[in-house]
Amino acid sequence: MNPAFDKDSGTRSIFLICLALVVFVVAVYWQAGNHQFLNFDDDVYVTTNPHVVSGITGKNILWAFTSVEAANWHPVTWISHMTDVQFYGMNPRGHHLTNVFIHAASSLLILLLLFRITGSRWQSSFVAALFALHPLHVESVAWVAERKDLLSAFFWFLTLLLYAEYVKKRNATLYLLTLVSFALGLMSKPMLVTLPIIMLLMDYWPLGRCRSEGQADYRCKESGRELSLAALVKEKGPFFASSFISSLITLFAQHSGGAIKSFGAIPPLLRVENALIAYLTYIGKTFWPSDLAILYPIPQAFQLWQVIGSLLVMLLVSFAVIRTRHQLPYLAVGWFWFIITLIPVIGLVQVGVQSMADRYSYIPLTGIFIMIAWSVPELVNNNRYKTSILALLAGTALIVSTVLTWQQLGHWRDNISLYRHTLRVTTGNYVIHNNLGNALASKWDLDAAIPEFRAALRINSNYPDAHYNMGMAFAIKGDLDAAILHLKETLRLNPDNAKAQNNLGVALEQKRWQDATKIQQ
Repeated sequence: MNPAFDKDSGTRSIFLICLALVVFVVAVYWQAGNHQFLNFDDDVYVTTNPHVVSGITGKNILWAFTSVEAANWHPVTWISHMTDVQFYGMNPRGHHLTNVFIHAASSLLILLLLFRITGSRWQSSFVAALFALHPLHVESVAWVAERKDLLSAFFWFLTLLLYAEYVKKRNATLYLLTLVSFALGLMSKPMLVTLPIIMLLMDYWPLGRCRSEGQADYRCKESGRELSLAALVKEKGPFFASSFISSLITLFAQHSGGAIKSFGAIPPLLRVENALIAYLTYIGKTFWPSDLAILYPIPQAFQLWQVIGSLLVMLLVSFAVIRTRHQLPYLAVGWFWFIITLIPVIGLVQVGVQSMADRYSYIPLTGIFIMIAWSVPELVNNNRYKTSILALLAGTALIVSTVLTWQQLGHWRDNISLYRHTLRVTTGNYVIHNNLGNALASKWDLDAAIPEFRAALRINSNYPDAHYNMGMAFAIKGDLDAAILHLKETLRLNPDNAKAQNNLGVALEQKRWQDATKIQQ
């Protein structure tokens, strides 16, 4: 299947659709310009990072390419944040709106990519609109620290668009541009490591470069010649090599930053169980996007029926799309796009304490959207009211998505609003209790902050950050005994915490002075 690109009838309407798409994205997300920085990673990426807050300099650019700070190597992301500071200073409005504009640009790239390779105007527009307006994507856009997510997605879709042009024109310059775009994406966030496999999926559908001639024999026809599947893989050799190198750098960066959890902290079986359930949860939240949160804590255990049920669903869907790949190739491509692109972040290599994250679905959900956009018209293909039914379904889906996105975006206006919402929709979330306590403490509301630190420690008594923050809160309130107790516990759990060492010394000296004063009295 490789429909022709109808320039005469399509160009003007596509331009108008692109314009409408940008207007809707900006209108829905414009409120993000009034939001504040968060105390969750925004400090690491922007507000307290000396290399970022000093803007674009030769020294800072060199640092961007040599640093593995934040447990990642992503120089393009660092330079993007520096550029924002250069233009907007530390006003969060500019940083947030840059995210909005990158999100709008990626939405346009999806539309142009799908229309270019399928010729299906309305299916392509629907996928782009869902990407632009789905509430699961709010986290990536509303969180300044997730600039890496937006940039990687932008280069992901740009790379695929350039690849589609290369396939059509077989031009060496286009091949090189595709590889450069891919490299820039990897330097934004290593989420792109699976992109070469997605290129192979696109070779099957919709580019039509590869068709199965038997159970295992795949022959690829292009420009009057036959290619083997191995030839298509070889064609992408530099992309696979880049992915491999990026993966090695990422593992080094995450090990250096202490971000990767040991098997002792999160056992291998729990990781596999979580991965299976997370796949189904992402699908569930795609169709019913409720109780969205900035952090979903990984539970201590799962019920067996959940794990087995998730595995069966995954196997059954995979079996079904493979069996129907000749008649409905978009189902197989969309499904495996979703499965494969989630692998780096599904939790088998556990980074952080989350069981899943809305931001991880930013690129993968495009596969589910493709499945919906191309399969639903087939279901009503013989209905005389097909156009009206499809318009009603698409309109309803987009209106509901827009409303939910607007509501979800409102929770991101500041730390306290976001964390309180997260605590309402999740349980056992000690990290967010701690973050809320920090946000309250920054407003000098220590009486409200201390109960949040206590709540965090009730869930996880070995959480050093909560002990440290509790200790500092008690120190400010003048309760030196409690402060010393919690600061000592912080150092027991994390002996390398320099701030805790310093502040414990200060507290002990103040306590000694206080005791001496009492004796003199």
